[in-house]
Amino acid sequence: MKNTSAIALAIASVISTTAFAGIDASKLPPAATKKGVTYATDIKPLFQASCIRCHGAERPKGGLRLDSLESVLKGGKEGPVVVIGDGAKSDLVIAVSQLDPEMSMPPKPRPGRGGPRGPGGQWSEGQKGTNAPTGGQGQRPGGPGGPGGNQPPAKPLTPDQVGLVRAWIDQGAK
Repeated sequence: MKNTSAIALAIASVISTTAFAGIDASKLPPAATKKGVTYATDIKPLFQASCIRCHGAERPKGGLRLDSLESVLKGGKEGPVVVIGDGAKSDLVIAVSQLDPEMSMPPKPRPGRGGPRGPGGQWSEGQKGTNAPTGGQGQRPGGPGGPGGNQPPAKPLTPDQVGLVRAWIDQGAK
């Protein structure tokens, strides 16, 4: 039984190390200094503006929903994305920081992909995304069109916003 536990611990340690192998944690934005950061007050509005169109209740990508505290803490198909108490080791912080091109959320635009863009892959003036929360009557979360809609990509979180997510996780992800 001891050997099984030791093997499981070794595998878990290799998996977690592999996830961060290409990431220089010193490049992460520092945790915000704000105390008492909560999901409901501070984090959910950020996620509504930038994440919910792909990670909401309707067809959440990777099985990851970010529209409730319980869903964020549960994680997705690949497992938990939050290491409570350690934002720097949380996949969620790594993804929203955009440090790892494979994990970046929202994904960075790739040249040559189709979509409603003009020449050179640029969005026309009327199509540019916004980081402001939406909330008009009849609008889906995440912007016009909702998940899977024909819309501009979500704007990445700013370094200050990433720092707020990191602080929230460091403070216990409540």
